[in-house]
Amino acid sequence: MKSKKMCAGVYWVGAVDWNRRLFESLTPLPDGTSYNAYLVRGSEKTVLIDSIDPKMAETLKNHLSGIEKIDYIICQHVEQDHSGSIPMVLEMHPDAIVLCSSKAKNMIIDHLEIPEEKIKIVNDGEVLSLGDKYLQFIYTPWVHWPETMVTYLKEDRILFTCDFFGSHVATSELYAGKDPFVMDAAKRYYAEIMMPFRKVIQKNLKKLESIEFDMIAPSHGPVFDNPEIIVSAYREWISDKVSNLVVIPYVTMHENTEIMVDYLVSALVERGVAVQKFELSTTDIGKLAMALVDAATIVIGTPTVIGGPHPSAFSAAFLTNALQPKLKYAAVIGSYGWGTRAVEQILGVIPNLKVEVLGSILCKGKPKDDTYAALDLLADTIQSKHAVAAETVCA
Repeated sequence: MKSKKMCAGVYWVGAVDWNRRLFESLTPLPDGTSYNAYLVRGSEKTVLIDSIDPKMAETLKNHLSGIEKIDYIICQHVEQDHSGSIPMVLEMHPDAIVLCSSKAKNMIIDHLEIPEEKIKIVNDGEVLSLGDKYLQFIYTPWVHWPETMVTYLKEDRILFTCDFFGSHVATSELYAGKDPFVMDAAKRYYAEIMMPFRKVIQKNLKKLESIEFDMIAPSHGPVFDNPEIIVSAYREWISDKVSNLVVIPYVTMHENTEIMVDYLVSALVERGVAVQKFELSTTDIGKLAMALVDAATIVIGTPTVIGGPHPSAFSAAFLTNALQPKLKYAAVIGSYGWGTRAVEQILGVIPNLKVEVLGSILCKGKPKDDTYAALDLLADTIQSKHAVAAETVCA
């Protein structure tokens, strides 16, 4: 794929990875991804903003083959899918200097083995002149590593944001437009990568309020040429507002836990509560993460395996704890054969969730009348709690 001109002197020089289906051996990529780098040519200096994943370094090399000189390489984030091809670019342009935040310098040395003398720290708010274009560096720590920053091109009103506002999606289109498919991918990206940093993103978004931009150019996915769409979505996702939604990740071995889950789903729906359930042996964990972005309650369903929760349920609880969604309430339901410590172990791995535990319902063998009565009571409690949460937000 050829480089793409965004405006006078500004070019997309990234790579589209159509076939990648797993990121960091963890995150599903059902729609592939892209690694975006940008070339900015001023009247006096030329800058490369970020690089691309090393496995596609040849693509970047081809993009840059006709460029006589690159003066600076801006490393906004040291993770290798953005920084990994910088050594190759330095081989092509040995006089170039790598610009980065104060916390990124040693990370670049550690991860990329670039000599210290080739690296220059830029301060928060510092401006770099390219002649007729000026770049301003803005620190955005913990979006999603401690060293991250964004770069603002004032003359062309472009905000280069690296992982901030990204989306894992492969497309031949340079711009996102108003495509709901891209926004769905952006929500998945937020859920899987950015959600644990919700509170710090609130601060970083506020920091960007004084900047006027017409485009957001992230490191993954298309460029947002209607930036208010993605910014508004982020404001919603990072807010404290929750939806009238229960997420139920569960696994079943002999159908007993699934019978309980299905009964609870019906009871909640009858009470006007929305539900999304995820059978953990087959589910896409990215879909689960997306559902957790807005949910008020999580109910984890698990059978007992050798006295404790099923490993898939345990893993889902661990993942939810790591993602730190804005959940308000939690419960555990399931079945067992002769004895269980499933509840204690599940609750023991979610300390990051500042939730009110609404109780647990465990039945021995098949669910009976008392189990169904307890599930009805749990549904009543969830409905009541959600109504209070909605009133609190409105107030």
